[in-house]
Formats: sequence, structure tokens, C-alpha cells
Amino acid sequence: LQLMASGGGLVQPGGSLRLSCAASGFSLDRYAIGWFRQAPGKEREGVSCLGRSPEKIYYADSVKGRFTISRDNAKNTMYLEMNNLKAEDTAVYYCVADNTPIFPTVQSMCAARGGYAVGGWEQGTQVTVSS
Repeated sequence: LQLMASGGGLVQPGGSLRLSCAASGFSLDRYAIGWFRQAPGKEREGVSCLGRSPEKIYYADSVKGRFTISRDNAKNTMYLEMNNLKAEDTAVYYCVADNTPIFPTVQSMCAARGGYAVGGWEQGTQVTVSS
């Protein structure tokens, strides 16, 4: 079971990026999914989490209204659309997936710092927002 994040890069403030996370070895539609980020010297932060049902969705206050989480079941891939990027969005972004009862809500999934069924902190994609 594997998740592979991609799509990061250097972007100017106010710009946009779309991160992708391709799943292999399992069907992503049966999992809750989440995006996390960690900036240098800061704690890891749950950015957005999406349950198996589309109405179960969470965004950190810092990204609400600017970021959109989604999944494409046909492509077995999850996405994070990021608009109006700010310097404080600079971080390594990670993707995770979970299908266990450990996290009863998407809020609890995004608040946790580990224990997910798939994915973790070994592989992420760097996003740098700078002029």
C-alpha cells in the first residue's frame, strides 16, 4: 500500500498549485484521506481531511476558502487545490489515507499526528511560496 505525493514547486504569493497523491495497492474510495504539512521549525499541521462521504470535510482555519481537497476515484488519486498562496503556506506537504475506526471524524483525523493506515512522513512534496 503506497501513496505518492507530487505537484509541489516554487510559486509567487497569490499564485496557485495543485498537489496530487496517487494511491497504489488499494482503492482510495474506501478510505478517508488527508493532507498535512510541516514548515521548518514548526509542528506538523493537518491541512484538510475528507471522509468517504463528501459531506465529511475539514479544513484548517489557515487555509479555509483557499484550499480544496478532492479525490478522483477513477484515477485512484487525491488532490489539494491551493489558491491565493501565501508565504506561510511554505512547507512540505504529505498525504495519508485511513479506513480504520481510530478516527471517528475527519476533525480527529486531521488533529492526529500519526497512526494512519497508509502514508506518513517519509515522502512529501515541497511547496515554496516566495517572490
